[in-house]
Amino acid sequence: MPKGLFAALVGLMIATVGIDLQSGQERFTFGVAALQEGVPFLSVVVGFFALTEMIFQVQGWYRGELKPIRIEGRLWCTPDEWRRSIMPITRGGIIGFLVGVLPGAGGIIATVMSYAVAKRLSKHPEMFGHGAIEGVAGPEAANNAATSGNLVPLLTLGIPGSGVTAVLLGAFVMYGIQPGPQLMKERPDLVWGLIDSMYIGNVILVILNLPLIGLFVRILYLPVGIFLSAILLIALKGVYSVNTSATEVYLALAFAAAGYVFRRADVPAAPLVLGVVLGGLMEQSFRQGMTISGGDPSIFLSSMICVILALMTVGSLATPLIQQHRRLRRAAESARPRPGLTA
Repeated sequence: MPKGLFAALVGLMIATVGIDLQSGQERFTFGVAALQEGVPFLSVVVGFFALTEMIFQVQGWYRGELKPIRIEGRLWCTPDEWRRSIMPITRGGIIGFLVGVLPGAGGIIATVMSYAVAKRLSKHPEMFGHGAIEGVAGPEAANNAATSGNLVPLLTLGIPGSGVTAVLLGAFVMYGIQPGPQLMKERPDLVWGLIDSMYIGNVILVILNLPLIGLFVRILYLPVGIFLSAILLIALKGVYSVNTSATEVYLALAFAAAGYVFRRADVPAAPLVLGVVLGGLMEQSFRQGMTISGGDPSIFLSSMICVILALMTVGSLATPLIQQHRRLRRAAESARPRPGLTA
């Protein structure tokens, strides 16, 4: 927990970079104009995940530990893998949709939450990160479900829940369409067309992915040097192409170095990403609440919903400590010699 809280704190610190929405003052930009709008989320994600993983892969390559993977056996899931994946898929789908419905939340939060739940409820959590099928099935189901859930706040409230729905909102505005409570009544053809497109898209994915999986895995046969170089080129080009900013590329490289240190110190990167995603909304909501109450923090416990959410937060922090205490107590009891038994 301390490492997770530290990572979340670093993520919240990164989220404070940019223009303060209430005072209009620059914060922690160090005179860099590209940071006035905040640290780009894509630079954080690519740096901490893609580039950090590539650094470790390069290390393994130089040590002679990394070699092209030869795919053998069946590419389809075995009955045992399907059995192990059913519950993670079900939980991931529910978590992903509920998180996607929340305005401002996205597929990344749903994926991280689904992975954490799958790992916590697994009988073999030590296998996660070493090829456990549950660690793939749950987050992928959550990611797909969040995409559908993001359409709910967009169509009903006009609030985009992710980058993709933000692009959709921009397209609606361009065509003079105002998402909101009256949209389904005024433009049912548009709403149901979007819903139908989700079904059609999933069917097309199944048709493409299942027959072509053998072709896709052939990418792993590429020489390691070419493969890693291509990943680096695509990752950095993607970061640069969003705003054509070299500063964002430098930030991605800096976050890659930080991600390497995090990985070596066994500090999780997921809480940091959550802090970056939710930090701006968290700070703005906190400051609005303090402004409305005149500086009285009791406003955050002024209703039963606030009290319940606060108790849930405290419970989520206390539960791991209680579980650890119980494990230590059971271990001490099992190590204690039983009466009537001799060595």
